[in-house]
Amino acid sequence: MTNLKTTFMGLELKNPVIVGSSGLTDSVEKIIKLEKFGIGAVVLKSLFEEQILMEMGESGNQNFYDYPEAHDYARYYTKERSLNDYLNLIKDAKKSVSIPVIASVNCVSSKEWVSFSKDIENAGADALEINVSMLPSDINHSSTENEKIYFDIISEVRKNIKIPIALKMSSYSAGLAQLIQKLSWTKNIDAFVLFNRYYSPDIDINKMKITSSNIFSFPEEISTSLRWIALLSNKIKLPLVASTGIHDSEGAIKQILAGAQAVQVVSTIYKNKEKYITEIINGIENWMNKNNYNSLDDFRGLLSYEKAKNSASFERIQFMKYYSNHN
Repeated sequence: MTNLKTTFMGLELKNPVIVGSSGLTDSVEKIIKLEKFGIGAVVLKSLFEEQILMEMGESGNQNFYDYPEAHDYARYYTKERSLNDYLNLIKDAKKSVSIPVIASVNCVSSKEWVSFSKDIENAGADALEINVSMLPSDINHSSTENEKIYFDIISEVRKNIKIPIALKMSSYSAGLAQLIQKLSWTKNIDAFVLFNRYYSPDIDINKMKITSSNIFSFPEEISTSLRWIALLSNKIKLPLVASTGIHDSEGAIKQILAGAQAVQVVSTIYKNKEKYITEIINGIENWMNKNNYNSLDDFRGLLSYEKAKNSASFERIQFMKYYSNHN
């Protein structure tokens, strides 16, 4: 019998498909519906650091670190939902579903907001995903200074809580592999989510204004996380979760073959509705049956950098061979 169970940060999931932080997980009713269609776990819609500090009366100037639309989001979301409502969402979700419920905070510093993580733990969250949305755009800050923020945040949060912590991070780093390795050595986190997806700016040349583009991800965007999951899965001792560009069972299978412990989906559920979760899960199971795999561990990492026959492909960054064959 095919077994799709996986263990993630000590949490047992009935399958490796997780709905990531989004509007799909901002109410108990939506979470119940996601469970109905078979999802393995949910990450609640993120609280922004700005929002938490604003309600605590401690909001300062965060302009030296840029995470898109945070100020507008904070002002809007604070009106719509207080911090107490977020804690109630955790409590009510835990009462209503049997799947793991993971809270989420989107942050850029280790300021006073970290004390709120204790409230998240006390509300019953199974884990906390810390989404460090850091765009290294300030020319006055070195890469070392930027990356130190990761260490500061996870250190301060770990002091406050005992529940598992997943770090959802950016792919922006001159030494990404070493950064992830050093973060894993701190023992302050229990998993990595690779990677967060940024707001994409565009320009409307007719209205002469900045607009947004590509709100939803595309299947082609899977390549970045797939590359790094494959490169790191046998080198990093913590579980890796793939995020961005996973739109179907094939994408999920690819990431597990590369070494992912689980995958996060959002855009494809927005596009195809909650019932599509069942199709993704069934697709994984059917593929496993076809290839005589009884569990995810039977094929997890088989095409990682360490095990794939043509592993050099994961490190190739030039298109020379492709273009030389196309006139």
